[in-house]
Amino acid sequence: MKIPKRIASVLIHALKGGVVPRVGLGYVAVGREAEINALLHDVQIAEDGGAFFRFVVGKYGSGKSFLIQTMRQHVMDRGFAVADADLSPERRLVGSAGQGLATYRELMKSLSVKASPDGGALKLILEKWVESVRAEVRETKGMKETNQFFDIEVERTIKRKIDALNDLVHGFDFAEVLTEFHRCYSEVDDEGAAKAVRWLRGEYSTKTEAKAAIGINAVINDANWYDYVKLMSAFLVSAGYKGLVVMIDELVNIMKIPNTTTRQSNYEKILTMYNDCMQGKASHLGIIMCGTPQCIEDTRRGVFSYDALRSRLEGGRFASGELRDMRAPIIRLEPLTYEELTVLTEKLAEIHGILYEYEPRATLKDRLAFVKAEFERVGANTNITPREMIRDFIELLNVAYDHPDKPLPEIMGLDEFRFIEAGDEEAFGENIFDGFEDFKL
Repeated sequence: MKIPKRIASVLIHALKGGVVPRVGLGYVAVGREAEINALLHDVQIAEDGGAFFRFVVGKYGSGKSFLIQTMRQHVMDRGFAVADADLSPERRLVGSAGQGLATYRELMKSLSVKASPDGGALKLILEKWVESVRAEVRETKGMKETNQFFDIEVERTIKRKIDALNDLVHGFDFAEVLTEFHRCYSEVDDEGAAKAVRWLRGEYSTKTEAKAAIGINAVINDANWYDYVKLMSAFLVSAGYKGLVVMIDELVNIMKIPNTTTRQSNYEKILTMYNDCMQGKASHLGIIMCGTPQCIEDTRRGVFSYDALRSRLEGGRFASGELRDMRAPIIRLEPLTYEELTVLTEKLAEIHGILYEYEPRATLKDRLAFVKAEFERVGANTNITPREMIRDFIELLNVAYDHPDKPLPEIMGLDEFRFIEAGDEEAFGENIFDGFEDFKL
């Protein structure tokens, strides 16, 4: 495995700290094939002009954030733009103090494409779009930029391309801002172009402020921000992208809203998004929301407290246990298997060795013993999460690196540890090979 030390550092320190790294996820990704394939099928639907809405549900540390960040890279590779945001007390879907607008601003701040994967891609997208239109005019009309009618023809072409936006709610204002951006861009008016970008990011608080800045008597606010997400999706398609995928994490923060009316208003906004995607009212748009089982299933404060959502999202009679319905609106994350966790520890050991420039000491026997020891903890079968196991294993690697004279079994507290050979299991009263009999790296 060849990984730049910078990426190795981000991976090890982020995972040890319990957060999902923004780069290098492919180096540590294991499992979740069924979930990723199901979501990629949804992405294909959005690419063909449809829309999708999914909930990803799992306990804290089960890999929800890891899954959507992995999907983020897949989606950008397919030509989509991606916007993600974590909900918080200051960021909701609806709020009386601008919390919905704050979520929109975070989405626009994080807007990413393959050419700009770390966010802040809105200005790049707009510039690329204008340049593509100008190139089209040069090629189809045979006009040079020195031609006095060139910019007029470009503006005419832009109006034709964005004419469809006028049929959408608030589409006229959105199209006017795009036209204003082109005018400023072609006149090398950087300040004016920046004002247009600010408007699209929702950074003007009042109509008076927006009117003075760019001449548009409208603003993006708590009530209409989702309409502008749909407009942005339509614009991105006209700009050469496949569409927009929105990822919203920490749905539990809606459940925590103390005011019942405000909480129900947020669930009503989710219902609106869900209905738009499922009924074909949205196009080239995907929405993924992540939360814990409690924040979905709690009938007093969770998503299921809103009857219209519960009736749509509750499972049927046939999908249970190992028989999972991966086409249902809710994807429930299953625990990683012994085999997947063992492969994960191998990847982590290699990355740790790259970061600190040493040959990894953790052998397959050591890693099998670690996974077995983790699952032997009281309640581990139902409560242990990948986050906890990753944190523990990186801590084990850190301690082993700082104390090279100590064998890993001794650090793990396995004083009488030896790797049991096949046939010796009965002497220990259990089969240590459970879950590993058919496993091969």
